[in-house]
Amino acid sequence: MSKMNLRRAAPVIFAFLTFFALASCSQTGVKDASSLRGGETRPTLSPLNYTGVTALAYQAARDIPEVLDSLYCYCDCAKHSGHKSLLSCYVDEHAVHCDICIDEALMAYDLHRQGKDAVAIREAVDARFARASH
Repeated sequence: MSKMNLRRAAPVIFAFLTFFALASCSQTGVKDASSLRGGETRPTLSPLNYTGVTALAYQAARDIPEVLDSLYCYCDCAKHSGHKSLLSCYVDEHAVHCDICIDEALMAYDLHRQGKDAVAIREAVDARFARASH
């Protein structure tokens, strides 16, 4: 290739490489459930301490901690309480006083019982609660 042809081809090559780099970096959707985990390791409180939907939500946290640890809590407790994930809301009494935490946990529990995996549950919870929080 001559110098003149190389100069003409350089912008096209650069554009192609830029497009390829951006396309490979911007994956949509999460493929691996383990990458969602917030890292909460503390035990959840007993659902026997509560009644009604609060008890059901604490039972969900006890039964499917790996799922709740994969969910962002849309009450934004990560910002004001330092929580790692929705599961963090159930290691103390935070969720007792928060309808968002309870609604998210119950939705996740229901989807889990329907056979959905953590990735599908995360996508459904994000779709429902992300709209409501903004």
